[in-house]
Amino acid sequence: MSKHAWARVAFRLMRTVAAILFIALLGCSTPTTTTTPMTEPGMIFIGGTVLTGSDQTPQNHYAIYVTDGVIREVGPAADVQRAHPRTNVLALMNSTILPGLTDAHGHLYGLGLSLDVVRLVDTTSYEEVIARVKERASRTPAGEWIIGRGWDQNDWPVKEFPTKEALDAAVPDHPVFLRRVDGHAALANTKALRAAGVTAASKDPDGGRVIRDANGEPTGVFVDAAMDLVEDVIPAPTPAQRKARVLASAQAIAANGLTEMHDAGIDGATITAVRELIDEKRFPIRVYAMLGDNDALVNTWLNQGPLVDYGGRLTVRSIKLYADGALGSRGAALLAPYSDDPGNSGLMLAKPEHLLDVAKRARAKGFQVNTHAIGDRGVRNVIDAYSEAGVTASDRFRVEHLQVISPPDVPRLISHGIIASMQPTHATSDMPWAERRLGPERVKGAYAWRTVLNAGGRLALGSDFPVEDVNPFFGLYSAVTRQDHEGNPPGGWYPNQRLTLAEAIRGFTKDAAYAAFEENSRGTIEPGKLADLTIVDGDLPTMPPAQLYKAKVRYTIVGGEVVYKGD
Repeated sequence: MSKHAWARVAFRLMRTVAAILFIALLGCSTPTTTTTPMTEPGMIFIGGTVLTGSDQTPQNHYAIYVTDGVIREVGPAADVQRAHPRTNVLALMNSTILPGLTDAHGHLYGLGLSLDVVRLVDTTSYEEVIARVKERASRTPAGEWIIGRGWDQNDWPVKEFPTKEALDAAVPDHPVFLRRVDGHAALANTKALRAAGVTAASKDPDGGRVIRDANGEPTGVFVDAAMDLVEDVIPAPTPAQRKARVLASAQAIAANGLTEMHDAGIDGATITAVRELIDEKRFPIRVYAMLGDNDALVNTWLNQGPLVDYGGRLTVRSIKLYADGALGSRGAALLAPYSDDPGNSGLMLAKPEHLLDVAKRARAKGFQVNTHAIGDRGVRNVIDAYSEAGVTASDRFRVEHLQVISPPDVPRLISHGIIASMQPTHATSDMPWAERRLGPERVKGAYAWRTVLNAGGRLALGSDFPVEDVNPFFGLYSAVTRQDHEGNPPGGWYPNQRLTLAEAIRGFTKDAAYAAFEENSRGTIEPGKLADLTIVDGDLPTMPPAQLYKAKVRYTIVGGEVVYKGD
């Protein structure tokens, strides 16, 4: 067939097909094509106020365009919507969008455990503690352990440590172990002491103290390392129990507007639980983990190296040490004796040579060291160890808590680039009794956020949950006012140490990210950063300081994903 004949056949075929399509279209009630464009991927978040850029400037009616979990564009809402007209929008005009808040010091498993055991926070007497324990015992099989946490004798009419006798009388058929609110002391009943083999002949371990009566008999209270005498015989949780507690904790953290937390002392079993939940795509937040001071655990990780951004949720690249105890239980190590206990200067939980050894080995392997130090002697020992280990600002070593610092040690802290990881709510919780512990002069160097900041230091702020409430807005309020929620004391407790709201927010965002080597990916609302956002009702920057602790979380966004939606 000639090429002209082929052309005529082809033309007839095309004309036939066209006719068939035309008839088919006439018979359709709906066209097969549409003028409605497809929705583009991603999301636009619009807030009445958005804290934008590296300086976190409040901008009105701004929008954030997000794709693949990353912020791509930030600008006036009209401009962003015009550039992306087919993108889904979450518009919250009466709201503030913050960089995703981070708690720089909390306890993931500890919070989960506290949600599962007898809650003793806010008990106003020893009798109330006993009543709560007795109620739990009434629905627990005889012989099983009763665990609780949260009591604080400083909140009771009698502000001395309790003794076991009243607990024995109320709960005779269960071993009982009740951690103090700060986790640095615990009360056990006689049945628990017998299970642990603790008697008057038991020795105080290094870094711990068994409180005894006039006859040398244990009263039931154990301080710091002495708690291990009893804790070591408490049955360990099953992997399923641990995993459930970790998940409940992470969900509670997200519900409070936190997108990340720094876990101050994680163990291997909890790391396993977190990784499994991440693999199952059920873990809502990011965790920056500090390995607990366990030789086997630390050596394993130093040999294998850091784990960074596992599943976009978990990083393990730091080690948590303990220099001393806590102020509330008089275990914090002080340079001079306690003002209300002249024969006691506190406890050193780690020897200086151990602090130095771990600092050197960690630094050589690319791990950060973050050391709990509350008393001025504990803080000085940590600075000494870091200094001898050759620590510089690039290592970003941290002092956790830094509750009391001697004035000469402030410039030393700054010169080594040591980050002050502090918890504002500790000040407002401790202020009713802290001056009794420290005296009127030494207390001026306590909870001294402004002193550290003015000297050129960085503040990574957190809560130490479950010691304090996980709510970060309680921390912002305490940092700005140095008052309790009733507004006491008028003008604030040592108000010269107050922070501005912008400084406090930076401590929960930008500087917390820096403290975890994450300043290039988190901490501010800028293009290229991860889309971690905390969205709250109202205009937070103009909110009266007295209202800050009441801020209501509307959404918690992690990597562009809604992980919590408020009522």
